[in-house]
Amino acid sequence: MSHPTGRPDDESTDQPGVPEDERIVWEDEHLVREAERIAVAVGRMFPGLCEVVLHDLRRPDNAIRTIENNLSGRQVGDSATELGLRRIADPDYPSVIQNYNNQFPDGRPAKSTSIGIKNAEGRYVAALCLNLDVSTLSPLALTLANLVATDVEHEGERLETLRDRSGRELRSAIDSFAAQRSSTPRGLNRDQKRELVRRLHSEGFFETRSSAQLIADRLGVSRATVYNYTKQPHR
Repeated sequence: MSHPTGRPDDESTDQPGVPEDERIVWEDEHLVREAERIAVAVGRMFPGLCEVVLHDLRRPDNAIRTIENNLSGRQVGDSATELGLRRIADPDYPSVIQNYNNQFPDGRPAKSTSIGIKNAEGRYVAALCLNLDVSTLSPLALTLANLVATDVEHEGERLETLRDRSGRELRSAIDSFAAQRSSTPRGLNRDQKRELVRRLHSEGFFETRSSAQLIADRLGVSRATVYNYTKQPHR
């Protein structure tokens, strides 16, 4: 394969006698070819979802050099967009414009990112543009929101816990509560034991018949006292 200058791909431009203008043309073409490889690879990673377009800004009238996942209906050889023309006119124009609102010709919403590519002389020679079709994601986002939504009627209310309330876990919860207060379960005062029992009750530890007796034995109180602790105090 040869470049526009006629130089084979593997021929160096550092040889004596190569004109400066010819060297720049060759290097620019090499840069655009590398960007083209990136455009194709990125586009093929997101088939049907993200359009990837490489604009050759050296040829604004037929700038589109590569287009993967064609969602906009444009073709190779079509002209540069407004962003491309701004970069051609102004080398100081921002090199990256990210996540901006856009729209495909048929009205579908898009989220776009445009990346300008400069040569060694600081001129824009290409732009890599990604146009994400968000219309395909919006229904998915709504579906996911509906899936994770809960009934507001019971919002903030714990109706059940989806785990096994084994004796080992119950004993661990009691011992941990006591340890946080620098005490043993039996050494807790009455108010602390009442607080612990109510917490265990709210967390579902009373689901099995043996739980109340295990708590009573651990705290050194009667089973009746444990049940009494679960009741709200009279105002």
